[in-house]
Amino acid sequence: MDVLRDRRHEGWVLAAYPDPKTSRPLIGAGFSLDVAATDHPQTDPLNPHPFIEPSSAQLWQAAGFDAERLQRILDQYDRNLSAWGTKRYRRKITAHSLTPELTEEEATRLLRISAIQAIVNARAYCRDFDQLTAPQQMALSHLVFQMGVNLEEFVQFLGVLNGNAVSGDPPQPSAAAVTEADHWNAVQHTLIDSQWARRYSGRASTVIAMFDPDYIQDPRGAERRVAATLHPAPVKHHRKAPPAASLRAANESHGKAPGKRGSASQHKRKLT
Repeated sequence: MDVLRDRRHEGWVLAAYPDPKTSRPLIGAGFSLDVAATDHPQTDPLNPHPFIEPSSAQLWQAAGFDAERLQRILDQYDRNLSAWGTKRYRRKITAHSLTPELTEEEATRLLRISAIQAIVNARAYCRDFDQLTAPQQMALSHLVFQMGVNLEEFVQFLGVLNGNAVSGDPPQPSAAAVTEADHWNAVQHTLIDSQWARRYSGRASTVIAMFDPDYIQDPRGAERRVAATLHPAPVKHHRKAPPAASLRAANESHGKAPGKRGSASQHKRKLT
């Protein structure tokens, strides 16, 4: 929840504000205010855990708020959006000039209920969720929180993630560590190669790093390794120095320029 409250990730706004992509109303740490309940069937026969995709109104009430208050916030949002447009609305967020519609504690309650939903659905996405490390569980839950049902489109990621859960006999101890390291390296690279990671590289570095089975030993190091892969260091091209004769000729030519012409040329260089 601390990471999700971070402004580098979902943000933290105590009034309704427009989604940057869809202009639909969000609040708090990106809680959607007008999403309808969604049918999300479990298509993996090896995973007994169902998905839950309630409406915004159902989650709102589960957090302890009444429906009338939600409608008032939505009505005010529609009036603001009509009067300001999305660009002015975004500027007001940046300037922290929106009138708060939730307290810090109330926004935290909404975040908590959303995080619980994300954890439930993360278990439905991953057959072996309960055997993951705590950071890995957190990473998958964060992905579900951020993407919702759109995570279904990450077919390669979900396929690699669940690959070892259906393996046959366990490997020998010496090979097990190599297999596990290769598995999680492959999981990370399915995300590193995604458009999501390229577009939201700061957020992606944090989340992808958590899939490293050794993340807990060196979190910063794991994040740096992912960030370096997302943003490889630019290749430096060293320019060749011109031959000494060319430098000497250029200097002599500059020194022999006529007075008036040379002065005008120098003056022009100063202006530019």
